[in-house]
Amino acid sequence: MIRFDNVSKRYGSGQDALSRVSFDVARGEMLFLTGHSGAGKSTLMKLIMLMERPTQGQVFIDDRNLNRLSRRHIPYFRRKVGVVFQNHQLLFDRTVFDNVALPLQIAGYQASEVGRRVRAALDKVGLLSKERHNPIMLSGGEQQRVGIARAVVNKPPLLLADEPTGNLDPELSADIMNLFEQFNEVGVTVMIASHDLALLKRMNKRVLGLSGGQVAHDGVLP
Repeated sequence: MIRFDNVSKRYGSGQDALSRVSFDVARGEMLFLTGHSGAGKSTLMKLIMLMERPTQGQVFIDDRNLNRLSRRHIPYFRRKVGVVFQNHQLLFDRTVFDNVALPLQIAGYQASEVGRRVRAALDKVGLLSKERHNPIMLSGGEQQRVGIARAVVNKPPLLLADEPTGNLDPELSADIMNLFEQFNEVGVTVMIASHDLALLKRMNKRVLGLSGGQVAHDGVLP
């Protein structure tokens, strides 16, 4: 599903965010991305989302070479990648329903299909009863669930999450991780960036550890 082949990324400032990174992620795998601040986690995810392009090397998603993807095809590609942010990035002038519906409306789905998919996604994250609420009325954990529902409403084969439990207590973090595991169990490839080593050990999944822009660890944490 994901393949990095000798990928480097240097920003205009001269900073090397990634240096000769190579790894493969199988379809349907769940793994974690970790490393100190500035290790390259966010850059790696931005390359997958086509928010950045590599300075050298090749990035493949679902056997497609992203280097060869034209600018006009990027919006269509991004529909296949669900993204969950740490700070939710919800629109507080819209209801929970409308926040989750946004990707479908942009993609041009008919209203009946939008309603069906949004309610299915909200039901999956346990928030169907709050579809007409404004997100500001929800707790932090509930807001994160809205973000997850929005990320999966398109039924993407790949789900990325950048520090999705960073602002949550351990109990809520476990609930959120359980949701990601449920999506993974139905075949979604899941990559989660986290610096919570206790969480990573508890999950007992493959961990890709970055240090100084290079892969320093690849496997289950001891």
